[in-house]
Amino acid sequence: MNRTTRPLDPEELRAALLGTWAQVDVVATTGSTNADLLAAAAAGAPDRTVLVAEHQQAGRGRLTRSWVSPPGSGLTVSVLLRPTGVPASRLGWLPLLTGMALLDTVRDLGVATAGLKWPNDLLLGTGQRKAAGILAEVADPVRPAVVVGIGLNVADAPPDQAGATSLAAEGVDVDRADVLVALLGRLAEREQAWRGGRGDPDAGRLRADYRAGCATLGAEVRVELPGGTVHTGIAEDVDRDGRLLLLDPAGHRKAVAAGDVVHVRPTDHGSA
Repeated sequence: MNRTTRPLDPEELRAALLGTWAQVDVVATTGSTNADLLAAAAAGAPDRTVLVAEHQQAGRGRLTRSWVSPPGSGLTVSVLLRPTGVPASRLGWLPLLTGMALLDTVRDLGVATAGLKWPNDLLLGTGQRKAAGILAEVADPVRPAVVVGIGLNVADAPPDQAGATSLAAEGVDVDRADVLVALLGRLAEREQAWRGGRGDPDAGRLRADYRAGCATLGAEVRVELPGGTVHTGIAEDVDRDGRLLLLDPAGHRKAVAAGDVVHVRPTDHGSA
C-alpha cells in the first residue's frame, strides 16, 4: 500500500498528540468535521479537541462552497479552540495562524515554493496553485470558542478542485499521519503563542511571519465580499485584527474582514 494513502491509525495519532491536544478522534466518514465539532462544542467538548475524517462528504468551504475529501487522498481535520482571554476582535487571526502552521509544515517537508492567500488558502508550486483551505467558524458567541477546519491535499487534489495541487504533485512523498502530527504540532505552537499574548499578533512573530509568507500582500487583487460587493486594489498589509488592508485605485484604504480574494496581478512576495 502506498504510504501516502495508508489509513490513519487512531491509536497511533493519540499516542503522538494527546497531551498537547485534549481529545483526538478519527471517523471513517462524516458530512462535515466542522459541523460535527460545532455540535460537540455546544455539548461542552473541551478546548483543543481534534476530529479527523478519512472521508468528508459535505465539507463546508468559504462562501457556501463544498469541500469533498475522497478517502486516502488528503487530510480533513477540525480543531476546537477556546482561547480564553483573547478579545473577540482578534479571533480573525485564527485562520491566519492556521495558515502559518500549514506553511511551516510544508516548508519543513521541503516544498520549494509555498505561500498563503489571505485569508484561508495554502498555495504551492511555481504556479501558486491551491493545496489547502481553511474555514474558521465561531462555536460560541459568548465565550471565545472557534472551530477551525483544514483540508489539505496530500496524495491527490479532489476532482472538484479545478486547478488545485497536492503535496504529491509537488514532489513530496509522505505518510499522511506524519503530515497530520507535524501540522497539529505546528498549529499548537502558533496558537499557544498567540493565545499567551492575548491575541496580539505583534507579541511574538506572528504578524511579521505572516507578512513574509503571504503571497497576497503586494499583489493587485479583487476581493469579493459575502454580500456580493467587490473591491479592487493593492493588498498592502494585515492589521492587528487580521483584516486585509486594501489601497483602492482612488487612493482610499479599506480594511476587509472577510472575502474571497483573486490575485489579479500576483507578486513574488511570500514564496520561499
